Amino acid sequence: MKLLLASPRGFCAGVDRAIEIVEQCLERFGAPVYVRHEIVHNRHVVETLRAKGAVFIEDPADAPPGALLVFSAHGVSPEVRAAAATRGLRVIDATCPLVTKVHVEAQRFAREDVEIVLVGHAGHVEVEGTLGQAPGRMHLVESVADVEALEVRDPARLACLTQTTLSVDDTREILAALKARFPEIRLPRKNDICYATQNRQNAVKQLAGEAELVLVVGAPESSNSNRLVEVAIRAGARGELVQTAADIDPAWLDGVGCVAVTAGASAPELLVQQVIERLREPRRSRNRDPGRAARRRRDRVPATGGVARCRSVITASKPTTPRSLTRPTPNPPPPCPPHRSRRTRPRCGSPMRARPIVRSGRSRGR
Repeated sequence: MKLLLASPRGFCAGVDRAIEIVEQCLERFGAPVYVRHEIVHNRHVVETLRAKGAVFIEDPADAPPGALLVFSAHGVSPEVRAAAATRGLRVIDATCPLVTKVHVEAQRFAREDVEIVLVGHAGHVEVEGTLGQAPGRMHLVESVADVEALEVRDPARLACLTQTTLSVDDTREILAALKARFPEIRLPRKNDICYATQNRQNAVKQLAGEAELVLVVGAPESSNSNRLVEVAIRAGARGELVQTAADIDPAWLDGVGCVAVTAGASAPELLVQQVIERLREPRRSRNRDPGRAARRRRDRVPATGGVARCRSVITASKPTTPRSLTRPTPNPPPPCPPHRSRRTRPRCGSPMRARPIVRSGRSRGR
């Protein structure tokens, strides 16, 4: 079975930054460190940080007064920030810089009295945080059908933002529908899109043309991981989401000649390597000879003694018994004495020993 590994894959810069912030907080301030929501959508990462002393909560009220609270990479609404301040919590913000940029734009549009259309998935924690930046002024759309049913106060004063974990491909049709219905809408700039998401999807498209099965390492709550599965299916391959190597169904590999592996932006490389090892196991087990290990133990040559047994093993594969096993080896010849000549090799075959050249007094005078 051929195995293809996508590149890029795994952690994006925002996820890596958020995890590092929590680890540094634990190292500097000690446990417990409270984290609002899962720092990233990955069970392995969350459990690892929890074992180090991180406590994940949904409501700032669940943290004791004066505790240290870290906001996750997905960002939070101003309401959550106000609740943390009321509780007297010390706050460290691990929000992805790109998400913060979208929040700032939403606040600016609200000050300009502009309605905002947000393209994203309902219920996603990033979307909830962005909607909170301009309450009462934002409309969430998830599909072209939502665009057709959208009602706004003034089509001339309309702007659009997108969930950062959606790629250019994910939003292309919706943005085109918005532009067709509201020609004066201000569409998001290209640098508002997370190109880490787009690049990972491009890699899956390329591999799906050759692979029959694409395994995406990620969590069900991870938006970008689910999109990678959808991209693989649209490209003609079978796509499956797995959180760990244990989630792989051996039946998926039946009759499959090529498998591609990638990972969402919140999946660590450790999980990818475990999936690779798991994919190698079925092939080894199918090709393994069950009696091979027993034969190797039976035929193992002893470290000392046992010359007769060693001879029997060798004669089983060679009809002629080696002479060295049936007749004792004579003592080696004594070493040759040192040779005076540096130019002539000794006849006995021993290496020559070079002697220092002593020059005459006349020679030394020159």
